[in-house]
Amino acid sequence: MHPGIAIISLWLLWGVSWLAASQWSNSTEKRPGLGAEAGYRIVQLLGIVLFFIPAHGYEGVLRLWHVGWIGAWLCVALIALGFAFCWWARLHLGRLWSGMVTRKADHKVIDTGPYALVRHPIYTGILLAVVATMAAKSTVFAIAGALLIGIGIWMKARLEERWLSQELGTGAYEEYRRRVPMLLPFGPKGG
Repeated sequence: MHPGIAIISLWLLWGVSWLAASQWSNSTEKRPGLGAEAGYRIVQLLGIVLFFIPAHGYEGVLRLWHVGWIGAWLCVALIALGFAFCWWARLHLGRLWSGMVTRKADHKVIDTGPYALVRHPIYTGILLAVVATMAAKSTVFAIAGALLIGIGIWMKARLEERWLSQELGTGAYEEYRRRVPMLLPFGPKGG
C-alpha cells in the first residue's frame, strides 16, 4: 500500500466512525448558539478546504519538501496515533461528548484518563493527525490549512472553556485548568 492511500484511508475511517458515534451522546441541555461558534467554524472550514487540496503528484514552487518513503510511513503512524488518542478520549468521555460546545445532561468535569493529560485530548489528537498529514503533503496549501485548523481548534477550546466555566461553575473548572494543560501534554497550564 502507498502511504498516501493509507493517509486518505485513516482520515476517511476516522471521519465515518466519528460521525457514526455522534449518535451516542446524552441530550443537550444548553449551548451558546451558532453566533458564538461562527468565528471558529469559519476559520476551521477555510482551513479544511486548503488542507485537503490534493497534493498527490504535485511538483512545483508550492511543494516545500519531500518526506521520502520512511518519513511518509512515520507520518501515517503519527496520524493513526492521533486518531487513537481521539478515540480514547471519546470513549472515556462517553455520553458527555458533543461535536459542538454544549452542556449535556449530567455534565461534570472529567479529569481522568486522557483528560488528566490535557483538557482537550480530542483536539490534541486531531492536531497531531493534522500536523503529520501536513508534513507528509508538504505543500503551502497544507501548511496554511493546518495553521487555520489549529487556530480554529484553539478558538473552539477557548470558547468551550469559557462556556464550561460559566455552566459548571468556575470553581471546579478553574481548579482543573490550574492542574492540566490545555492542548499539549506537559505544556503550560491555565491558559
